[in-house]
Amino acid sequence: MPYETIRPEQLKSMLEGWKEQIYTPLSELRVQAWVTPEPVSFAERRSGRMVELAPGDRWGNLWDCAWFHFTGQTDESVKGSKIVLLIDINGELCLVDDDGSPVQGLTNINSEFDYSLGLPGKRVVHVNESATGQEAIDLWGDAGCNDLFGRYRSGTLKEAVIAVCREELRQLYYDGEVLLETAERLPEGSARKTQIFQALYDVSLLLTELTDERVARAREILGRQLAKRGGDPALTVSAIGHAHIDLAWLWPIRETIRKGARTFSTALRMMERYPDYVFGASQPQLYEWMKQYYPKLFEEIKQRVREGRWELQGAMWVEADTNVPSGESLVRQILYGKRYFQKEFGQEMKSLWMPDVFGYTASLPQMLKKSGVDYMMTQKLSWSVYNKHPHHTFMWEGIDGSQVLMHMPPEDTYNSPAAPRSVMKAETEYLDKNVSEQCLMLFGIGDGGGGPGEEHLERLAREKNLLGLSPVVQQHSSAFFEKLNQGSERYSSWRGELYLEKHQGTLTSQARNKKYNRKLEKALRELEFASVLAGLTNEYRYPAEELEEIWKEVLLYQFHDILPGSSIKRVYDESLARYAILLDRVEQMISDTYRSIAGQLQSESEVEQLVVFNSLPWERNEWLKIDGQWLYAIVPPMGYAVAGSRMPQAEAEIAAAADSMTESPVRESLASKAPMRIENDLLAITFAECGAIASIYDKEHQREVVAMDEKANELRVYHDSGDAWDFRQDYRLTESLFMRLSDAVEFVDGPSAGIVQRYAFGASTLTQKIVLMEGSRRIDFVTDVDWRETGKMLRTSFPVNVRSDTVSCEIQFGYLKRPTHRNTMWDYAKDEICAHHWVDLSDPGYGVALLNDCKYGHRAEGSLLDLNLLRSTTSPDPEADRAEHSFTYSLYPHQGNHVQAEIYKRGYELNIPLKAEAASRTESASKLAPLLTILSADHPNVMVETVKKAEDGDDLIVRLYEAAGTSVNAALSLGFHIDEAWLVDLMEENIQTVPVVNGKIALSFTPFEIKTLRLANQAMTL
Repeated sequence: MPYETIRPEQLKSMLEGWKEQIYTPLSELRVQAWVTPEPVSFAERRSGRMVELAPGDRWGNLWDCAWFHFTGQTDESVKGSKIVLLIDINGELCLVDDDGSPVQGLTNINSEFDYSLGLPGKRVVHVNESATGQEAIDLWGDAGCNDLFGRYRSGTLKEAVIAVCREELRQLYYDGEVLLETAERLPEGSARKTQIFQALYDVSLLLTELTDERVARAREILGRQLAKRGGDPALTVSAIGHAHIDLAWLWPIRETIRKGARTFSTALRMMERYPDYVFGASQPQLYEWMKQYYPKLFEEIKQRVREGRWELQGAMWVEADTNVPSGESLVRQILYGKRYFQKEFGQEMKSLWMPDVFGYTASLPQMLKKSGVDYMMTQKLSWSVYNKHPHHTFMWEGIDGSQVLMHMPPEDTYNSPAAPRSVMKAETEYLDKNVSEQCLMLFGIGDGGGGPGEEHLERLAREKNLLGLSPVVQQHSSAFFEKLNQGSERYSSWRGELYLEKHQGTLTSQARNKKYNRKLEKALRELEFASVLAGLTNEYRYPAEELEEIWKEVLLYQFHDILPGSSIKRVYDESLARYAILLDRVEQMISDTYRSIAGQLQSESEVEQLVVFNSLPWERNEWLKIDGQWLYAIVPPMGYAVAGSRMPQAEAEIAAAADSMTESPVRESLASKAPMRIENDLLAITFAECGAIASIYDKEHQREVVAMDEKANELRVYHDSGDAWDFRQDYRLTESLFMRLSDAVEFVDGPSAGIVQRYAFGASTLTQKIVLMEGSRRIDFVTDVDWRETGKMLRTSFPVNVRSDTVSCEIQFGYLKRPTHRNTMWDYAKDEICAHHWVDLSDPGYGVALLNDCKYGHRAEGSLLDLNLLRSTTSPDPEADRAEHSFTYSLYPHQGNHVQAEIYKRGYELNIPLKAEAASRTESASKLAPLLTILSADHPNVMVETVKKAEDGDDLIVRLYEAAGTSVNAALSLGFHIDEAWLVDLMEENIQTVPVVNGKIALSFTPFEIKTLRLANQAMTL
């Protein structure tokens, strides 16, 4: 028959016919299930509602759990045959052994998984390669009534049967599948393509009947094509089995623990059948759950790790978001992650495994290099909407100049089917194949799909060195990176952030989680500092174990589908409850710790005095309101001061301050049409009738801050039909609405003055207290919102009288400059940008900063600074952020640029308030001085970010960074005596000794450099 008449669709139909004949059902299994709303242990497996099931019977609703019991018996008719079970419960199932330990995961075929990557289901359980005819089936399985993505897929039993597997026919199917797909993707007219099609056609003529003899002859025919090898490869594909598991997303955290058991047990069973199989998994948190809930499974994993069959991946505790967490949080992700793998498995992690994170901060390369992590893998940038990232292999350079070797699998997925199309796409799409002969393939099914199935491994067995394909080798990604690194001098560099042109909504979604994360990051910083301070002043025991426990839970919630706001409602119901408990716990520990110090300070006054604590490394002069009384505190850097009386002895001074704050009378309503106005000695603010700000006049520098003919702090509501991940890029072109001012009241309170405004929109209300403090340039917008809208986005904006081509945005351990224009599609794509404490728009002589205490989504175009306050999407959480919220943002006009104005300090001050505790009244002499500084840096650009106890031993760790982007020399002054100090990496390993001269340590910083010191505790005294 002429080659031209051979039709691929006929050959595909032939393969489907073979596939349908691989398994022959023999008899139904008896199926019983005990259903519970939440998981129960193996010992309690019969404690639920018992049901007897036949195919088609319903057993549960979404998130129901059940222990299934399968029983059956073979007979003499199957003697010598390969026997399997076919089980599909329309949910996820984990078979267990007699001790209740996971043995194998099974997943329903009915799923929303992308079928172009393969069928997600795993339903085959191997019983015996050569049956005796006397096999008794008695299996238990732990089930969840949900599919891979948490969806409800009917909750009915689909099948549970004993079946015969025709092994030679199964092998023939994979022979034909690999060859047909290879041929389809070869060029027209190639000899290889023609010969494969002809061999498949010849087999189609032979297999009019699927007898064992004809199947064997067919395998001989196709075997000749499978035996043809390629020559010297231009590209080698390194394949690693993978099962990307989101620790929460469309399912709760409790289900992730069971997904881990199903996935890992399946990987272990596959290793028994396929000797070349190498599987890898990341996230120490997931391994810790296995150790806690499935210790026998954990020991099996450890054995495979020792054998080199199982690769530990990634250097972070979880695959965390890197936009929102603080710099110290990311350091702890790496610190706890690497230490866990070292402690449990004795392995040093050299690569960061982050396939699915929504963009990567430009601070990350330095953190990785200073943690001994040289490589990083992702594929998420392939999701960008407007621009294609120009490289798959490149050197990524951070804001400080540190570089790590990056690789993105050119197949642009972590769910590769490992099919010929996968190999060919890798070769065709690899953007750096001109300078690299290696690329990575991540094969398998993620999110609880059990990772690779037999189809992946059967294909790879035939693709090792098949003519027409680049060779594929199964190996550790660490071995791949070591080979890739040999050509690093040839790779291009990418400098700055790796911005994902998608998922900008995740900078704002689930605002309460983001607020709790920020508050806990700051509270943990404060607690560590307070604990060190207490340890220097008394016999206080540093709470190392409790701090690690709390940190690890905070790090868990920084997972890239929790903190960004892209999980289901239950995830946030549970995390918000835990956040509240954790924050209360940390704040109480801070108070108790500071109280232990204050208790040693004698108050000679007849009235109670306060000890005010400052954990920031510069002196702070601030008004405090304690129990309704105002106090002006001057507190030294990183220490404390005994402050003045809490009684109103300075009433005259406070009244005088109040007089200077405002010239307009206190109004109780909007009855008067005269413009409302507040001012202090530096700024005068005039409000428009709608409540927005018409003018901010800088009295000191004689300059208007608000752009001409514009209004600032207009609270706009936009239509937002997006989901938790995304909103329309052109949302501003749709009709914008405004919150309506319903009431405004001016107030004067001691050294503060301002206006309380009340707004309404739809079913929502917003109360905003706009405050000016004596002697301050900071205008605070203290905001409480009861938000009840659906499909809406609330934003505030400040059009300012400043022109600059760039906006400075604080990120972890530094800042980025981003364009304020939209000249190119790269600029256009970065319309919504991430910043932490502040963004700043400055010309050479003047600028304006927008500060916040828990927001991340910003926009800067032209002279406009804009802040995304709230979103209320319906997917995947239908009630997202319909709740009460409180937050503060602040405007800070200043002379000079943001470096000259020390804006980073203003951001820290807003986020880290002074703490006060009462000094005791006693007749005994004071043990401590009334003023104390334990640490201070003599250069304004050097920030002391962290003071804590070392992870190993009693030494102190001090982490600093250069905040302005310039080289500086600075001296760190110590308020206590030490004999030895070392410069260490972020893993707290010594690099070099540093001299301590007269209580000072001389340090030299390059731009944005992080430095970590270890201070010997043996002779540490005040």
